[in-house]
Amino acid sequence: MKPNQHNDSIRKIFLPGGKSVEVVRVSETDERVREGLHVCPDCGCELVQPTSWAETADERWEIKLRCPNCWWTTEGVFDRRQLLALEEQLDDGIDEMIRDLQLMAEANMTEQIERFVAALNADLILPEDF
Repeated sequence: MKPNQHNDSIRKIFLPGGKSVEVVRVSETDERVREGLHVCPDCGCELVQPTSWAETADERWEIKLRCPNCWWTTEGVFDRRQLLALEEQLDDGIDEMIRDLQLMAEANMTEQIERFVAALNADLILPEDF
């Protein structure tokens, strides 16, 4: 599978049995997605995450942010609109991780089934195994 845009990327995940799964990441081309609290101003990584937060008196939030790629950090006070946009990006990231986990689990299960079938065909499974 090949990326269909310059912003797409393919990550190959190797499983213990030697098989691999390709995970295609499609990046949004909308520039609004490339702006916001989730984007590192130093390296451009879109995985900036809050490390601590506290509500201020005026319904704004004081938040410390960190980039897991280059370790850039900042601290600031942000309004509700900015926080909702950050929360949406974090939710999208969680959804993406869950999809990746499901792909890996499916690939692992496929490999386990193939090994089990091969063992059955070779008469290597005995009643004592259960």
